[in-house]
Amino acid sequence: MQFTTGQGHEKVCTMKDLSAAVKSGGEVSFHGSVHKIRDMGDVAFVLVRIIDGVFQCVYTPQKANFNIKVLKEECCVKFSGIISEEPRAPGGFEVSLTDVCVLSSPHAVMPVSINKGKLKVNLDTELNYRPAALRAGVMRAKFPPPPPLVRGFRDYLHLQGFTEIHTPKLVAAAAEGGANVFKMDYFGKKAFLAQSPQFYKQTMVGVFERVFEVGPVFRAEKHSTARHLNEYTSLDFEMGYISGFEDLMEVETGFLKYTLELLKNEYKSEIELLNIDIPKIDKIPCVTFAEAKEMVCAEYDRPIKDPNDLEPEEEQLIGKLFLEKHKSDFVFITHFPSKKRPFYTMDDPQNTKVTLSFDLLFRGMEITTGGQRIHDYSQQVEKIKAKGLNPEDFESYLMIHKIGMPPHGGLGIGLERLCMRLLGDDNVRHSTLFPRDINRLEP
Repeated sequence: MQFTTGQGHEKVCTMKDLSAAVKSGGEVSFHGSVHKIRDMGDVAFVLVRIIDGVFQCVYTPQKANFNIKVLKEECCVKFSGIISEEPRAPGGFEVSLTDVCVLSSPHAVMPVSINKGKLKVNLDTELNYRPAALRAGVMRAKFPPPPPLVRGFRDYLHLQGFTEIHTPKLVAAAAEGGANVFKMDYFGKKAFLAQSPQFYKQTMVGVFERVFEVGPVFRAEKHSTARHLNEYTSLDFEMGYISGFEDLMEVETGFLKYTLELLKNEYKSEIELLNIDIPKIDKIPCVTFAEAKEMVCAEYDRPIKDPNDLEPEEEQLIGKLFLEKHKSDFVFITHFPSKKRPFYTMDDPQNTKVTLSFDLLFRGMEITTGGQRIHDYSQQVEKIKAKGLNPEDFESYLMIHKIGMPPHGGLGIGLERLCMRLLGDDNVRHSTLFPRDINRLEP
């Protein structure tokens, strides 16, 4: 009989481990993929890609117990060799190879070149061959931002007393209303892919008071723009016993400050490779929707075309204006018109034509929508009807209002858009592992 102990698995070898091994010298063993081979005849240089980087190995027939011909680019191997300091090599060290075990070899050439520095392909080609393109150094460096952003979100909210939840993505009612939902047949019943975790996170405010979720949301919007996806990752939180929607903006500002410091301190190599400009956040300016519209109109002599929403060009101009005047990459836009906000958003008691809601713009693009929710049952039913919807379709949602809810509110942050602005990409698909839009369902 065999038993497991949790300690018998092979430890991963990182660039940090190899750098530490240089001090003592001697033999090292590691596994990885052959990134590139430069065979010079009497000597060959083999670049090996491991979990967190690429480093140089040297092959000479006199020292190695194998023939260089057994190696191909992208074959998976286990190597042994003698490590030594080499300031000219990537990482400041190199390994003189002695033994190899080839674990697997590719059966086709790479469809895109990943070992020549920058990935020089157009967006469609990059996405068509994304499984291969992701192995390129610059692409590998690009995709650490989502994990630390999610880590920062989780860590900061845990510190603020939030509880993480996981909500259904198959739902019986559309949270946002309207036609922008993916409809499904659920064993003969009408169902939808969730537009947001809205109803469930509000429900859980009545249980845990402060909750958050990181998960996919689905929007059946027939947009084909550089900023829209039909499936994206949303960073959501909801909190109870708020004094006003300003409490939500304060929490988001705290999250951003905490997470950007995390990026600067723990992801320096990726930041340098990608030349990321980490924004400085001391405080974030706030301006009402109406004021922002008037400021852009006056500053740039641009007429107001849509009185109920912000156009992408207006967002860009607002971002430009606040960067110039307030040195801020971020700006909160508050008090959006009631016509453009969902039925659960609370109207401003002082002016019911606008809501107690906000967007956060980052470098001229909306990355967050949030606001205070209606917590009174009668008010919620009234607003559902005012939006032309049937309260009977929201019976399970309205249950929380019937049994009592505290003043509460929340927000959702589009992770891919946040990454897009942080990385300086011109298309959100560059910042999404496997994007889903109106034209793409694979890979």
